[in-house]
Amino acid sequence: MVCFVHQAEKAIAISQKPVFPHRNDTLSTILKKRTMFKLPVMGIVLLLGGCTFLSKTNLISPSLPEVKPILASTPSNLEKLELSVYQQVNEYRKSKNLPLLKLDPNISEQSRIHSYAMANGKVAFGHGGAEARFQKISQFVPWREIAENVAFNSGYVDPGKEAVKGWIESPGHQRNMVGNFDLTGVGIVKNAKGEYYFTQIFVRKK
Repeated sequence: MVCFVHQAEKAIAISQKPVFPHRNDTLSTILKKRTMFKLPVMGIVLLLGGCTFLSKTNLISPSLPEVKPILASTPSNLEKLELSVYQQVNEYRKSKNLPLLKLDPNISEQSRIHSYAMANGKVAFGHGGAEARFQKISQFVPWREIAENVAFNSGYVDPGKEAVKGWIESPGHQRNMVGNFDLTGVGIVKNAKGEYYFTQIFVRKK
């Protein structure tokens, strides 16, 4: 079961066209370049989607070091799990008659680095360093829109299935899953405690 703990916070949204979820949704954002947003923050125990985005002069958090994740589980198992999550999300999009997402290795690498940072306590569970990730991705894929879902769980036979199920059942996360994107990347890391940390980034190319 995915557990939620909500806490209300004031927020503002600056945009010519409202493209963001309702205030009652879990934090979930589709980002547009040249636009600054700050959305409601919901404190969540096991699942968090979307992120806030500020201008280059107002970083969300310090950029993360560019390091290769050291995984507590064998790469082959985690790669299979990442592929499973990717396929499940595409199956869900297919059920909604939406085009399938293409898996991009560069986006997956940035997703994996963030999952590693969360799994090992380098950053808090959430979207710390999002701007740095998105800027890095733009070096490989010039994007028009970008969004991010994260989750973590433990104790499940199929942790990937549980993460995707939680995203589908959360309005904000689900909105990212069915958004107008064409690329995605998935990164999963298992830490020494047996906890799985998930990051999926969605990208719409220019």
